[in-house]
Amino acid sequence: MTGPGADAPRGDFLPPDPTATTNNGAVDEAAAAHAVAEARAQAAAAGRVRAQTGAKEHPPADYTGLVTRAIGFAIDVIIIDLAAVIVAAIVALALNLFNVPSKIDTALAALGAIAFVVWATSYFVTFWSTTGQTPGARMMRFRVLSPGAKGGHIGPRRALVRLIGMVLAAIPLLAGYFMVLFDDRRRGLHDRLARTVVIDAPDTETPVRRMRARQQAVADRAINPGG
Repeated sequence: MTGPGADAPRGDFLPPDPTATTNNGAVDEAAAAHAVAEARAQAAAAGRVRAQTGAKEHPPADYTGLVTRAIGFAIDVIIIDLAAVIVAAIVALALNLFNVPSKIDTALAALGAIAFVVWATSYFVTFWSTTGQTPGARMMRFRVLSPGAKGGHIGPRRALVRLIGMVLAAIPLLAGYFMVLFDDRRRGLHDRLARTVVIDAPDTETPVRRMRARQQAVADRAINPGG
């Protein structure tokens, strides 16, 4: 029944509200525009952290933070000191077997200090200029590289400059290291001097990962012997 006196449609027979449809369409358009803007912002951020090495461009990489780098450096210091202590103990044991004058002891102590500096320098320069990872960096899964260099590897000279920069960065109350917190590529004073960056290397092979891979392989063979 239709006409001026007819009852208005009820329940499921209510006609759609054109105002609500318009509002929903506006919300959907705003959400889509926001998603596009966010995607563009993420792409721009990924472009800023893209590590370019030579003519090849690697996938976007994250720059390693200060805490992770500090833990890796602490591991390297432990390794260096432990090796030095073992060598010093062997030398001291050998000297105790002979009646060595005090002047020779003083000279040997000076030589030991020089040897320690050479050993620590060789440690960092060798690892940085070959693999870009010291044992501490490998355990924490990050790598030192030089954007624009062939393969991203830094040479011995640049590695030595970086090591000297680490010493200089520690002089003014570690201020050179705290630059990592404010730099867009998380570079410290030593990174700026050597023109290097430190990036995450999540695919780094470690003893723990090798052990887990072997355990997984054994489990797979147990489940599927004929595979």
